[in-house]
Amino acid sequence: MHSTPLGGRYKFIRQLGAGGFSRTFLVQDLHLPDHPWCVVKQLMPKTTNAESLEMARRLFDTEARVLYQLGSHSQIPALLAHFEENQEFYLAQELIEGEQLSRQLTAGKSWPEAWVIILLKEILEILSFVHCQQVIHRDIKPSNLIRRRQDGRIVLTCFTAPKSISTQSRS
Repeated sequence: MHSTPLGGRYKFIRQLGAGGFSRTFLVQDLHLPDHPWCVVKQLMPKTTNAESLEMARRLFDTEARVLYQLGSHSQIPALLAHFEENQEFYLAQELIEGEQLSRQLTAGKSWPEAWVIILLKEILEILSFVHCQQVIHRDIKPSNLIRRRQDGRIVLTCFTAPKSISTQSRS
């Protein structure tokens, strides 16, 4: 698909997924030693109007700042870079090798209560950190939770639409 590296840096390997406003790719970072694999999410604005594109650019930059901040948590993928190319926006993130929680769930089969409690505690610890950073994830679902192969921990992914919590008090 991409013959030249995205952002002059990321060699396209294959597409991982697609949604309404984005596509996700497995890529190799050609600028780092050993060319590690990572994930690039392409956010595709549905406009070419200059004003709308500028608004999308501002929102994208704000989102990237939030993602850089959240990536300091060991159970949230680190944001490696963000860039614009051909009026499309890209986020490069750490690749989390593991299995989506959605693949571990089987319809009609329940988990032991102790497993559910452990899972919920782990997810809530991540969300506590996210909320302390004044951010709301807005898309928590089993396919956005990955059990990391390396250590078995849950990692919360897909922060492409985080919402900053207003710090203004309400009367």
